[in-house]
Amino acid sequence: MRWTPGGSTGDVEDRRGQSGPGLGGLPIPIGGLGGGGLVVVVIIFVLLKVLGGGGGFDPGGLNGLPQAGSGGSGLQGAPDSEAKLKDFMVYVFNDVQDFWVEQFAPTQRGYDRAKLVLYTNATSTGCGVGQASAGPFYCPTDQKVYLDLGFFAELRDRFKANGDFAQAYVVAHELGHHVQNLLGISDKVHAEAQKTGAKSLSVRLELQADCLAGVWAHTVFTRGDLEAGDVEEALTAAASVGDDRIQQQSSGEVHPESFTHGTSEQRQHWFKAGFDSGSSDNCDTFSGDI
Repeated sequence: MRWTPGGSTGDVEDRRGQSGPGLGGLPIPIGGLGGGGLVVVVIIFVLLKVLGGGGGFDPGGLNGLPQAGSGGSGLQGAPDSEAKLKDFMVYVFNDVQDFWVEQFAPTQRGYDRAKLVLYTNATSTGCGVGQASAGPFYCPTDQKVYLDLGFFAELRDRFKANGDFAQAYVVAHELGHHVQNLLGISDKVHAEAQKTGAKSLSVRLELQADCLAGVWAHTVFTRGDLEAGDVEEALTAAASVGDDRIQQQSSGEVHPESFTHGTSEQRQHWFKAGFDSGSSDNCDTFSGDI
């Protein structure tokens, strides 16, 4: 992916190297990237075709990056081993948000920009204590995406998903959850989950976030900033965090009844649906089969 360092850090909080909070309570991250060793969705959401309907909303190798380590320098004035990776995250985060600002502009809803929190090991969030072992996640309470840059080493080594656009997919997926939250879906969905208790609703929500990530990726393609292999990197990353892939890897067994994010095939399918169409109208994961 072609990108330029030096973007605005106004939407970024860098807490790397800071001491984390006490871990007496369970973390409560929302809208994470994957299952298994990654984050588990605690509040189940449902979306009853809001994008593109009802309210008139119609939103349209590491390539030189350093390998992610365990965190920032932690010492004032010390070299930051993750400086280039951080710059890339800032660029992608800004780029995805700028895209959604444009998509929300014709509507009366408006787009409230999320914040990106970079941290090491553990940090306080509006949803409880966030831990790096949970993977990247979005908290709707404070509208922030939480990310320990060391996750990308796990994505590369454990899940065999390498490349800068695999990393970009992670950020775009989490901001897809922010878009869902801004549409006022969280309260409606929580109420629906309380009534039905349907686990499949979280799968449909996660797949929609994958599709919204694909919609953004389409704009990167149309302006000529994708490089050879970028789409394949994102698709590999999407497949690598499928529930079936993670369960098979961790236990040798697959239990569809416990899925929270969707299979590898489903995640690839919905990212590609967004990418091929470039429109969130094609991201209705709540009607029909998935």
